[in-house]
Amino acid sequence: MKARNPEAAPVPENLLAEYRFAEPIYVTSPSLVPLDEYTKLLEKIWEGRRLANNGPFHRELERRLGERLDAEHLSLFCNGTIALLVALQALRIDGGEVITTPFTFPATAHVLYWNNVRPVFCDIDPVSFNMDPDRIEELIGPETKAILPVHVYGTPCDVDRIQAIAERHGLAVVYDAAHAFGVRYRGKSLVTHGDLSVLSFHATKLFTTAEGGALIAKSGAQKQRIDFLKNFGIADEETVIGPGINGKMNELQAAYGLLQLDTVDEEIANRRKVAETYREELAELAGIQMTSDVPDVEHNYAYFPILVDADLYGRTRNELYDCLKAFNVHARKYFYPLCSSYPTYASLPSARPANLPVAGRVADQVLCLPIFGSLGTDAVRTVSAIVRELARTG
Repeated sequence: MKARNPEAAPVPENLLAEYRFAEPIYVTSPSLVPLDEYTKLLEKIWEGRRLANNGPFHRELERRLGERLDAEHLSLFCNGTIALLVALQALRIDGGEVITTPFTFPATAHVLYWNNVRPVFCDIDPVSFNMDPDRIEELIGPETKAILPVHVYGTPCDVDRIQAIAERHGLAVVYDAAHAFGVRYRGKSLVTHGDLSVLSFHATKLFTTAEGGALIAKSGAQKQRIDFLKNFGIADEETVIGPGINGKMNELQAAYGLLQLDTVDEEIANRRKVAETYREELAELAGIQMTSDVPDVEHNYAYFPILVDADLYGRTRNELYDCLKAFNVHARKYFYPLCSSYPTYASLPSARPANLPVAGRVADQVLCLPIFGSLGTDAVRTVSAIVRELARTG
């Protein structure tokens, strides 16, 4: 990205003295459960001497998450990436092509590679940052097996149009819903769309089991196949029905998740306050584009992305990113660079920058500001003040 000014304006010392945080403010901070309550659950694990293999906490978390997410056939995993890998195997997608987005975390594209699938990158919508439905059908070819969209930042994809396209062409739809815990669209849990949906419970997510994930199936039979696949293909003590992998969640993770469920609604409510404060504080700032709440959507406020227009703001996204670090504010460039630019995929025809103009522009301008439930209003206002002041001194 080219800077608006060949020499970026330095951060004025008076601003550093006034606004610099004594302790680092990261883009997110894990929601920690009460240590004494977690210790009690660990004591029960120690008493039962069962650490893995579908233990009582694992079964209880599957049940409670299924109720929370309106997902009857939910299977827990050690992490979201393995869950996504198994999702493709569960649908027997091995080889061929899958249409996906370049504007996502590396795991989305990498699971395709690991399943011997060639990703076909689709440009994104400039408002939602999700896969653009207008661009999907032109990418469908004789080797296309499925569509793999991502609910970026927890904003729902155009699930109705994507489903209609998939049905017209006989394609599966697997949603990477890593950002979408608890999101509802038109009153319906977002993870119930598509053939399968995958959640991540990584430490950076608003609902976390430290590491972990889940795969939401459509039927009991499909869940049974998934459960076999995540446990080496083992059906019973003497029967292995097919090649599986070790994707199981352990009891320590499940116990943590059970306690997280008690506080996740409070976490979402607190994040909403953070997002609303940013929107109030940055509303009139030229060159800063923010996302808005979408009608008919119950958001989870997992991320707070902004786009930085250097010509209007006075600094490029990269310059703002570097300046914020000087104030001990650690924003992140989610998602830069595009997956399509990685050496593994850059030679693919669909990865050419000319085919992905919107994704390229958004990736060059996007910056996710800190957002987490324990981030106080005063801190959010200070971060916002820094962003405003840097515009004046750019």
